[in-house]
Amino acid sequence: MSRNICATIVVSLLIAPVPDIGHAQDLRQVLDLRGRWEFELGDDSAWSKRDFDDSRWDEIWVPSPWEDEGYPGYDGYAWYRKHFKVDDRLHDKPLYLRLGHIDDAGEVFLNGHMIGYVGTFPPDFSTGYGIDFRAPVPQDFLLDGRDNVIAVRVYDYTQAGGLTHGNVGFYQPRSFIEPDEDLSGSWKFRTGDNKLWAESSFDDSHWQALRVPLLWDAQGYKEYDGYAWYRVKFRVPHELSGKRLILLLGRIDDFDEVYLNGKLIGHTGDMWHSIGRERLTNDYQQLRAYTIPPSLLLQDQENTLAVRVLDIWMHGGIYDGPIGLIEKNHFAYPRERPKSFWEILREILDGE
Repeated sequence: MSRNICATIVVSLLIAPVPDIGHAQDLRQVLDLRGRWEFELGDDSAWSKRDFDDSRWDEIWVPSPWEDEGYPGYDGYAWYRKHFKVDDRLHDKPLYLRLGHIDDAGEVFLNGHMIGYVGTFPPDFSTGYGIDFRAPVPQDFLLDGRDNVIAVRVYDYTQAGGLTHGNVGFYQPRSFIEPDEDLSGSWKFRTGDNKLWAESSFDDSHWQALRVPLLWDAQGYKEYDGYAWYRVKFRVPHELSGKRLILLLGRIDDFDEVYLNGKLIGHTGDMWHSIGRERLTNDYQQLRAYTIPPSLLLQDQENTLAVRVLDIWMHGGIYDGPIGLIEKNHFAYPRERPKSFWEILREILDGE
């Protein structure tokens, strides 16, 4: 970038208002993954596996269009793989993987587990090149003391392709809400819609087990849009008994209704009038936190939590944390730290 262009950007920043970051989290990098990645043209599902031997693959710089790294004029499928080691910095807070912009469509795997995607692949192709990829990382997908592998499947329709630009690495929030009782893990799940599924007496033993939080797209439902339900049973720990509690349900794509022991305790979005894509909102970015009426909680018995979800398009489900119970006196929405001038400038130079 020329000095004249940099000077223009600096002047523009000085006279322009600071961008509104909305619900975006304030993240700090804990592991930089920029550099040489393994790379191969073509498409094979076996390349997502952690133990696949990629020792004969080419190496390519990330982030950069693959056309600039020795593959001019190539459009089609290709895969990237990156090996890395885990240290204690990746375990003390919630963790996100950022890969910048993927041109045009991409699926991202961590040790063989899909954790997110952008765009859609042929035959129903749609580009996701304008999206800055970020996905929550389940801690138990990481392997301590062993080789870890990120694999990225990419389809480029035309022009620049691959992991082209932006931030690449693992990131953690500077501030976050930590539940007093963690409810993340295995929940019961079923597609479809039936109000009887809210009842605590309903038998969900035949339902599939799904991880919460994690996109249902990453767990066998990538093409599914519509209604689905989650259910989980829990007991109130002794130390929280009699306390005023708030239920944390992280972020849900797109809309939800939440039932505790058969009673509605909160919702986000209007399911009755949110059927078409034209009604999409930013509700999927909103942190779900619902006050629990004390009279609904069973103190020494099993409680049933049921979450009705409507996904309009693309990603779906309970996809980000925190998930759990927290005392009312411990709860506060995380405050975003204002970005500095130099952070804003860096994001512009990185193409964000």
